[in-house]
Amino acid sequence: MTGSGSLESFLEKWRARWPEWGVAMAFIPREQRSLVAAWSCLLQELSDAAWGGGDPTPGLAKLAWWQEELRGWARGARRHPLGEALQRQQAPWEALGRALAVLPKTRAPGSAGEDAEALGAFATQLLACEAVLFGGREPDARAAVDVVAGLRAERALVQGDRGIAAGLRHALRPSAPSRPRRLQQVVVRERLRLMEAGDARGRVAALRLVFAGWRAARG
Repeated sequence: MTGSGSLESFLEKWRARWPEWGVAMAFIPREQRSLVAAWSCLLQELSDAAWGGGDPTPGLAKLAWWQEELRGWARGARRHPLGEALQRQQAPWEALGRALAVLPKTRAPGSAGEDAEALGAFATQLLACEAVLFGGREPDARAAVDVVAGLRAERALVQGDRGIAAGLRHALRPSAPSRPRRLQQVVVRERLRLMEAGDARGRVAALRLVFAGWRAARG
């Protein structure tokens, strides 16, 4: 695998999947918006590799490639276009790369306990990166549990399981240490609420997202 495509192409792919961020981004400080978008793109690439498609084999290869790529970021090298926006940040890239080794276990977990343990290990490193990238209070065990709930919901969306996804809505709490993570929890929760209710997107949905985003931004 190589990092084919431009940085903008990956950003467009993310915007197309998460149009709600067109509203939520208003609650991100202007100087952080490009970084938030690039980080969100990276997480989307990782989740697609871990959970997307009917055959896990290509995803395993992509995760292995990303492990190598993130090790390179820690040493000042980069190949993927997202590295243009992210690699120079002093986040624990190598530790994040090591955490990717647990993601194959979460594609079709054998038990809830195994799933929680694997997703928790990944969530811990995700939060460690976000603490460097975006600041906020130090992450704790409660924060990791909340991120795991969000990851489960996003996995269900990637795998097209709308029933499971909708059933996870009430577990999502916008209480993470960093503002971008709180807003992502809100975005996912509002997506699931609309799915559960069968609502069409429109002015009312946008207003709900604005209000929920405002509350999440306040922390």
